Amino acid sequence: MNDKDLILVVDDEPDTVRLAKRLLEMAGLKVSTAYDGEEALKKIYDESPALVLLDIKLPKIDGYEVCRKIKSDPKYKDTIIVMFTAKVFEKDKKKGAEVGANEYITKPFSGDELVSVIKKLLKEEKP
Repeated sequence: MNDKDLILVVDDEPDTVRLAKRLLEMAGLKVSTAYDGEEALKKIYDESPALVLLDIKLPKIDGYEVCRKIKSDPKYKDTIIVMFTAKVFEKDKKKGAEVGANEYITKPFSGDELVSVIKKLLKEEKP
């Protein structure tokens, strides 16, 4: 069971976290934050967000592994994962899909695109 309105923003760059959080909150969404892979997993297990905006290059546990763990856990497998990264190569996008990511947004990003993609994914998820 997840919180249908909560988005977890995970990035090790505080400015990126602040910007994404502000954009999403201005769009009327509820946001939680984490700055490394371990903290992300703990918050996912504690808060059950509907969507995780997940950087790949994270301290402690990288975003690919966080995604793999969440998607392989029956209780959390329906959590929407959006890879949020500066890794722009096709091989990176392919790896994101292989570990279960629902979407892939590259940085630098457009605030409008970010909000639009997230709202679309959340709307699709609701019954």
